[in-house]
Amino acid sequence: MPLKGIRVLDFGRYIAGPYCAVLLGDYGADVIRIEAPGGNDDRYTVPVADDGSGAMFMQMNRGKRCLTLKPGSPEGREIVRRLVETADVVVANLPHAALTKIGLDFDTLSAINPRIILATVSAFGSEGPLAQNVGFDAVGQAMSGAVHLTGTPDQPYRAQVNYVDFGTALHTAFGVMLALRERETTGRGQCVSGSLLGTALAFSNALAIDHALNGIERQPIGNRSYSSGPTDVFRTRDGWIVTQIVGGGIFARWANLVGRSELVDDPLYASDILRGDNGEALSVIMQDWCSQRSSADAIAELGAARVPAAPVLRASEALAQPQVAAMGLVEPANYPGTPSSAPVIRAPIILSDSTKVASARAPQVGEHSEAILAELGYGAAEITALRAASII
Repeated sequence: MPLKGIRVLDFGRYIAGPYCAVLLGDYGADVIRIEAPGGNDDRYTVPVADDGSGAMFMQMNRGKRCLTLKPGSPEGREIVRRLVETADVVVANLPHAALTKIGLDFDTLSAINPRIILATVSAFGSEGPLAQNVGFDAVGQAMSGAVHLTGTPDQPYRAQVNYVDFGTALHTAFGVMLALRERETTGRGQCVSGSLLGTALAFSNALAIDHALNGIERQPIGNRSYSSGPTDVFRTRDGWIVTQIVGGGIFARWANLVGRSELVDDPLYASDILRGDNGEALSVIMQDWCSQRSSADAIAELGAARVPAAPVLRASEALAQPQVAAMGLVEPANYPGTPSSAPVIRAPIILSDSTKVASARAPQVGEHSEAILAELGYGAAEITALRAASII
């Protein structure tokens, strides 16, 4: 296991922090989730279990151990101190002021353990006029220009999937791996900082470069693309499909498939950017072709012609695809009090010489508190006293 022996303290909430930590756990890190006594709010989003634990929690916290704790209390600070002495990484997606208030800022942590790596995730970073503001995924989407360009001119739309949160978690996990690698040389930890705004702007950077260098202020065009065509979502006889036609070779195969081979030599469609500029007419042609076919037939013909296309699936259909089973992406997890196993997808990467740890479910509230405290040297009577005082 690449990260066997690495201990991660996860003070994260919702997605960006917890997903960073769980990715490390998938490859061997011992991840301890720190929750308030009774559980954190993010545990109970979209409940799916008898104890109220939610769908997002099942994915974000698989395989972790859970310690309940009031870290701001004197007793809680001592527990945190002992944890930090044993840890390699602390993950906390809180503003800098909040980290300092509860003693999770880098200066405090490194004074306890000079090898510690602090991975922080915030909405806007630690400097600037918005540094102390809080935010969620949609804030990053909106402030990156992505929401303005999604939907129609009179109705912007945000993405329902929290891609800014997940992207920030991935960037931060990458930063943690860099810091671990650097520590092998220096022997010292460092602070890894990620932000929702930074991630959102990185993901949409090509749009900003387009504006800066071409002077074009792009406007929303529905499901079409600015730089290819016919890239769009089309209604078939029984559903919807998407195509993404990029490159001259694919465009030629598409034109021949739909019986419009003359489009290949039409100067209006001589490049991807021109096909994007004139994509409305191409979408009309493709829509007419799709209207005469079922989704399955359209996908089959497009696939045979090596034209990228896919059905627009409901969430209830996505995991039932034979391709998902063939790739082994779903690892069922049996959480107490759920009507069936949760179809969890872990880190969707494969290392040729390293496997993930065995799949394990998310923890119940405080499920491992006694065991973790015992590892830190607390006796049974001390643990009982901490619980009676609602410290854990």
